[in-house]
Amino acid sequence: MTTLDQAAPSVAPFSVSTDGPVTTLAISNPRRKNSIGQTSWAALRDAVLAVGESEARVLVITGEGDDFCAGADLSVPGERHALINMHEVNQACLAVHRVRMPVICRVDGYAVGAGMNLALAGDFVIASDRARFAQIFVKRGLSVDFGGSWLLPRLVGLHRAKEMVLLGEMIDGAALHQLGIVREVVAPEDLDGAVTALAARLAAGPPLALAQSKRLLNDSFEQSLETALEAEARAQAINMTMEDAHEAGRAFFEKRSPVFRGQ
Repeated sequence: MTTLDQAAPSVAPFSVSTDGPVTTLAISNPRRKNSIGQTSWAALRDAVLAVGESEARVLVITGEGDDFCAGADLSVPGERHALINMHEVNQACLAVHRVRMPVICRVDGYAVGAGMNLALAGDFVIASDRARFAQIFVKRGLSVDFGGSWLLPRLVGLHRAKEMVLLGEMIDGAALHQLGIVREVVAPEDLDGAVTALAARLAAGPPLALAQSKRLLNDSFEQSLETALEAEARAQAINMTMEDAHEAGRAFFEKRSPVFRGQ
């Protein structure tokens, strides 16, 4: 959310670039701290879905310039009913949460409101030491959205989630690192290197096995142990038919690192 220059455009475009197995989606609206206009949530959803259907093994989400995302741009009111608009916000959240490959959120500067929850919807957060996070909704007279009511209690517990949401205070990356939300906090000049190193590790892994493990973990809170065990068995049976599993076995006996090809 932002109250910056009213003359700036409210629609946040997204740029997508690919470097080998890693695709980067950048929110490109730096004049408004990369806040996202109402007409752009569907574009975010579609961009993430397109990456999910590509050959990419890792998705990196970041913001152009010095900020990650200041949430929803509320400076221009939507032309449709608010509930219709919120459904598009929800679809964007689901796309990020469900996309098959690991998602790294590269956070510099502000990640507030829906921008913070966009970062949490990914699988890893790497932040610069100048990154600032906030569930700022309450200060705008709004309740939490973009999945924050579901994500935060699972990540930090119910009472800490209430503290973040009901107070809306700014939190630095180091505090979230202590809570286990942020994987790593680095100097701004080291941020790209840290993201690249983690992306390379993930990209070298077996893509189907990673995708299945991610889905199993995401679904775990809604399942009984018995259901989770059955889902694990089905996933493992699929993995065992893959060439990647046979390659891992060969590499173990040959005392070398496996080369996973997603086959």
